[in-house]
Amino acid sequence: MPLIKPFTGLRPVVGREAEVVAPPYDVMNREEAKAMVEGRPWSFLHISRPEIDLPDETDPYDPAVYAKGRENLDRMIAEGLLARDPRPAYYAYRLTMGEHRQTGIVAAASVAAYDADRIKKHEFTRPVKEDDRVRQIDALNAQTGPVFLVYRADPEVDAILAEVAAGTPDMDVTAADGVRHELWVIDDPQRVDRLTAAFDAMDALYVADGHHRSAAASRVAAARREASQAHTGEESWNYFLSVIFPHDQMQILDYNRVVRDLNGLSAEDFLVRVAERFDFTQEDAPVRPRGPGEFGMYLDGHWYRLRLRDAYRSDDPVRGLDMSLLADHLIEPVLGISDPRRDERIDFVGGIRGLEALARRVDSGDWAVAFALYPTAIDALMAVADAGQVMPPKSTWFEPKLADGLVSHVLD
Repeated sequence: MPLIKPFTGLRPVVGREAEVVAPPYDVMNREEAKAMVEGRPWSFLHISRPEIDLPDETDPYDPAVYAKGRENLDRMIAEGLLARDPRPAYYAYRLTMGEHRQTGIVAAASVAAYDADRIKKHEFTRPVKEDDRVRQIDALNAQTGPVFLVYRADPEVDAILAEVAAGTPDMDVTAADGVRHELWVIDDPQRVDRLTAAFDAMDALYVADGHHRSAAASRVAAARREASQAHTGEESWNYFLSVIFPHDQMQILDYNRVVRDLNGLSAEDFLVRVAERFDFTQEDAPVRPRGPGEFGMYLDGHWYRLRLRDAYRSDDPVRGLDMSLLADHLIEPVLGISDPRRDERIDFVGGIRGLEALARRVDSGDWAVAFALYPTAIDALMAVADAGQVMPPKSTWFEPKLADGLVSHVLD
């Protein structure tokens, strides 16, 4: 069974792309999603966030939500907004955000490879979120949210994608956030075979984002395999929708932290505790860390530059990550937060919102202190996955985000 294979994508028809393509379902709340679809009856959010078309009191996990998603998908197909490609294909996909550009491939990735850990994970999943994606895939009989995968840059793959992307794109959309999404259909048999062979020669792929979607795809495949009287392994449900980029084109932003209180300490006493393991200076401007082991901190109207002393560093792939160092030497022992996945005293702020967002949260009075972190390197993520370990929650913030609705994978 190949690591990836081409598939007959369900895509917006030419000329209607801008009406359909939407941000990923999980980067906004319900109110934000409702605002985004005002005046946009064909936005893919009607499929990925169908609760926006139901009464506000509707539970997002109510069966009616998944049924509404299927109804909206069927309507968009019937009205000619979405159509299947005539033959299996890969798709070159380019994202451009300001000066940053990355080019990858849309493909169906092997569930068997995922189950065998050839497609490597680095995060735990939450059962309620996994269950939600299982019900969504089953209701739509399609995978509409791509899993974001990474491969170690490969000259053969990169050359083919660059060659394809030199031509006129089959789809070209600039989203409301200014990110440009370009797509090229790759259905030439020779190129398809070269790409399949090049990926088959790779040791592994890595899940960058989409752990719940990939886990759900595995569960759906297992259930359908068990229910099938005669399966060959080539059924579409044995694969999941993915977008795969080379590791050296990734852009990872900082993923910062805010904490609601100082665990009973005054600001002065808190700084005394910080000084036990960190050297720090007060600065006049917002502090962006200059490298690993350095942190910005906003407290009581002031910015500080913190640096963890070398004696407390670690060479372990997980314990040596900046978010682990901050948790192990400040957030847990000083602020008393031992389970950041569940403790409501801590929240996480993506770097795309800027350092000013951290100061605003603290200045509002609802939060006591904020920490700015240095972005996690993609090599660190792959090292954790290779070691079979799990990264702390909210370790990576990838930008730009993939679009929903650009290509979907129908489970025939």
